[in-house]
Amino acid sequence: MESGSAKRAEMGKLFYIMGKSSTGKDTIFKEIAGRPELGLRNLVMYTTRPIREKETDGVEYHFVTDAEAEELQRQGKIIELRAYQTVHGIWKYFTVDDEHTDLEHFDYIAIGTLESYVKLREYYGKDRVVPIYIEVDDGNRLERALKRERKPQNRKFEEMCRRFLADAVDFSEENLQKAGITRRFHNDNDREECMQEVAEFIRQCQKEGSRA
Repeated sequence: MESGSAKRAEMGKLFYIMGKSSTGKDTIFKEIAGRPELGLRNLVMYTTRPIREKETDGVEYHFVTDAEAEELQRQGKIIELRAYQTVHGIWKYFTVDDEHTDLEHFDYIAIGTLESYVKLREYYGKDRVVPIYIEVDDGNRLERALKRERKPQNRKFEEMCRRFLADAVDFSEENLQKAGITRRFHNDNDREECMQEVAEFIRQCQKEGSRA
């Protein structure tokens, strides 16, 4: 049996996890990425924001300067890029086609926005980029978000509301349909069941790919 680091004979796939805030997608991503039987590599994105305590360059992100980001863009290596205005200035988050990614031989997993998914699918091909959309009832999401923000170290209620409203636009049914998102993985009640469903879906995709 091949290990997670072994090369696949067929072309690899990129499994892309996404969903609105407070759907538990980050937890699911970490759990699925850590399952050795799936043999998934992380597609690590780039950012120009400063590295934070307990973060490691090349793990959470590849941390680069604005000048380095501009050089990557000049070389045509940036697949998709998002820029956010913060109190510290503009921070960029982007995906790069570089030596860290070998989608010809390995399967990868990533997490991001619907817009990023669409651009990656256009770049690599719809047969190579597989969407995994995590869904939770809006009422449950709001309750989860409030519970998290009530903790003394958080208390960012305005940001919570902003993200909640932005999600309604970014992940509207119209946008989901345009992106071809049809299957939903529900994470309302049993997170373990949802993770098992996602893992089984990935295994099935890998089996189908190996028979191609």
